[in-house]
Amino acid sequence: MTWLMVAIGGALGSMGRFGLGHALARFDTFPYGTFLANVLGSLAIGFCAGLLNAEQRHRPAGLFLMTGICGGFTTFSTFSLQTMELLEKHAWIKAGGNILLTVAFCLFGTWLGFLSGQALRKAV
Repeated sequence: MTWLMVAIGGALGSMGRFGLGHALARFDTFPYGTFLANVLGSLAIGFCAGLLNAEQRHRPAGLFLMTGICGGFTTFSTFSLQTMELLEKHAWIKAGGNILLTVAFCLFGTWLGFLSGQALRKAV
């Protein structure tokens, strides 16, 4: 059952990432879809980590959300490839911006999500 929950969550997360990337791809050569998926995924995984205790994170619902959906939705390998492609095109500012913005916003999103999840857990 655990494997199925991770697989279904991963499929849903991947479909969400594909849809987001497709919707935002028309705006510029900067990988906005990947950037936004990583930030939103960081926010979501932080929220889940703050909301669920350590034991709950390893149960089917926690694995569905954190390993499945967040793992399928976030795109570090795609981020790395797109950054390398920008570097190959000598788009130094875009590549550097992608690295700095992704790392900063994803860390901030994880922190903000964690605090939000903890606050909700304490309120319930």
